[in-house]
Amino acid sequence: MKLATALFAILLPVAVYAAPDGYFDLTPNAVLETGDTWVSKRERFRLYGVQSCLRGTAYTDGQGNRQDCGDASLAMLAAYIKDTKPICAPVAKLNNISYVVCYATVGSQRLDLAQIMVTSGYAFAALNTDGLPYHAPYAIAEQLAQQKKAGLWQFPDVQHPAILLSREANQRARIVEP
Repeated sequence: MKLATALFAILLPVAVYAAPDGYFDLTPNAVLETGDTWVSKRERFRLYGVQSCLRGTAYTDGQGNRQDCGDASLAMLAAYIKDTKPICAPVAKLNNISYVVCYATVGSQRLDLAQIMVTSGYAFAALNTDGLPYHAPYAIAEQLAQQKKAGLWQFPDVQHPAILLSREANQRARIVEP
């Protein structure tokens, strides 16, 4: 009986870490496109309710060097995936992108991966066309990260991606108008 108990104890962690029904593992071999979007098994996924820094936009680091803001968001997402082994569940599908919520394991707790990204200052609350957050708790976390100068917020020239995306959309709209 002790042998059976010992074997059960050894095998149990494998079962505990398997993604439950309706969820899938976000593995480090996913191909990251940005700090909020990746491809796995020929399907595109995006964290619901967040916007990473845009690739090709820059900020000035503490040593005065220009850095790619999108690369910083992407690097943090990669690190969180590697370190926390998130599991994800789809919540919506639009334009061939599956929007997902992911939960990361930190110690004995399961935490929202998007919330971690926003709280750490490496992602932002995504805004809808009315300028309102898709998920209000992310906007609150973003405000707190900004106040604490967490992550990218420590650099004064970081621009919120929603501002840049809004400008781009407004420019496209002006071109289309007669």
